[in-house]
Amino acid sequence: MTISQHEASFKLMNEEQLPVAKNKLHGWKHFAGLYAGEHVAATEFVIGATFVALGASTIDILLGLLIGNLLAMCSWWLLTAPIAVETRLSLYNYLNKIAGDSMTKLYNWANVVIFSVISAAMITVSSTAVRFLFDIPAQLNWYPSSLWFVMIVLAVGSIVVVVAMYGFSTVADFSKICAPWLFVIFIAGSFSLFPALSNHVIGSTTLNSWQDFMTIGDSSIWTGLNDKGEPGIGLLEVIGFAWAANSITHFGLIDMAIFRFAKRKSYGLLSGVGMFFGHYLAWISAGIMGAGTAVILKTTISQLDPGDVAYQALGFSGFVIIIIAGWTTANANLYRAGLAAQSIFVKQSRERTTAIVGLVTMVIACFPFVFTQMLPLLTYAGLLVVPVGGIVFAEHVLFPKIGLTRYWAKYQNLTKSTPAIASWALALVFGFGLNTLDIISFYYLFIPTWIFTIIIYTLLANKYGAGLDYSEHIKADEIEQKQIAQYQDTMAKGDNPHVEDHSKLTKLLNGFAFFSLVMISILAARVMFYSPTMEIYAVNKSLFETICLVCTVIYFSCSYVALRRHKKLNYHTAEPRFIRTTANES
Repeated sequence: MTISQHEASFKLMNEEQLPVAKNKLHGWKHFAGLYAGEHVAATEFVIGATFVALGASTIDILLGLLIGNLLAMCSWWLLTAPIAVETRLSLYNYLNKIAGDSMTKLYNWANVVIFSVISAAMITVSSTAVRFLFDIPAQLNWYPSSLWFVMIVLAVGSIVVVVAMYGFSTVADFSKICAPWLFVIFIAGSFSLFPALSNHVIGSTTLNSWQDFMTIGDSSIWTGLNDKGEPGIGLLEVIGFAWAANSITHFGLIDMAIFRFAKRKSYGLLSGVGMFFGHYLAWISAGIMGAGTAVILKTTISQLDPGDVAYQALGFSGFVIIIIAGWTTANANLYRAGLAAQSIFVKQSRERTTAIVGLVTMVIACFPFVFTQMLPLLTYAGLLVVPVGGIVFAEHVLFPKIGLTRYWAKYQNLTKSTPAIASWALALVFGFGLNTLDIISFYYLFIPTWIFTIIIYTLLANKYGAGLDYSEHIKADEIEQKQIAQYQDTMAKGDNPHVEDHSKLTKLLNGFAFFSLVMISILAARVMFYSPTMEIYAVNKSLFETICLVCTVIYFSCSYVALRRHKKLNYHTAEPRFIRTTANES
């Protein structure tokens, strides 16, 4: 086949099927912003409060979350980013190369289930803010107890589905805007309620020492006792969950779709921005807000939902954070679910499959258990997908070291990889079997399951031909990769360069947005550190809630206009080069 014939075949391929071109790679700021935006979200309200209800102690939270999130960051850095940067492929396309179409369809069914449930949980969380406005009782059972709540869920869910179908690009950009505001607002919310909590425990609205903080934490937030009054989870469980919470994306390698655009493998460390701002500070802040709300309302944290907590901490700005954080997270995951479904039903459009999956998701969202059980749901989702990550790790990292050949299934033209499917099935039996036998904490089940998968897949692949000589196939593959690179270099010459917006108006808009965040921070600090009595605290908190809402409106207005100006500057009407959409498109 000539070079021109190869180029013609490449043009017919989806861009997702090719390795990412050099001109498409991003710098470190892109990944820092992306992880900050994705991991400071509505789920933090649920998970932060859940640690309180599960009975972790203060020292276990402070130390356990630090260690667990450090392990998660290292997992992205040492596992996900290296494979993604070396291959420049998403997990979907890598899996298709090594396991065939049958395996990828099974994998995408798993994605449909996982991302639909996560989307449903976020729709339910957003609905808790709306139900608060209409004075609908909190939904504390696994089933809905109010028809009006169901109507609200369906209304909120409909917006999410429509946007995921047609407007995801704008929402994805808007999510990046949310990241700085979400971080500031989580910290500000904990500051606004801590004096009330402090006064309840030690009789003073101000802290005089670190020991005061620990006393308040042990007495009223992370008491070491669960909501039944029994000893709660310990240090190992806190570490395990912080590590396992995103095992679907690091050990499960789903974030190959993100890091294939990274210039360097070390960018995996930038996941720490999301881990320590979102899964450390935000979880701690959410726990403080939950405990503070329980004190003010004279109830227990298990009787509260995110709408209660956000309103008591932030006033009407609390509704904004619940709705926006839940909305953006739900949209991203429903979009992923729709892509996964479209890759299964290839004759259907992505819009149609997203609509169908969205309808099912809306029904699931009517049942509050999907957000009250976020910890086990995320852990089991990881257990479901981690074996796939183990298969890819074995093929890419282990096989060259022990004399087996990468892509052997592709070289044999297999449409179904028995070793891959069997390994995944056996790994699920193994992992859920360990859970049934209660041999180890279910937070750590993903580790032995991952190792088990690697061993089984390596043995089966060797038996089915991974150890045969594929020298000619490898040479042909290397030639094809060079031709792809040449084709991408040729196509890149016609690309318009990215243009930064340095206009005075855009700088002014960004300046106003930044100043609004500074004002929220200053007023929150005033509530926290300059409220010597409950009377002064009430005045300071009232002022904070008012200004916080005004600054929130200013921040989003200015940031969104600046974003639209930047997008307009870089808007090009070039003809699309690729015509199909696949799962895990980033």
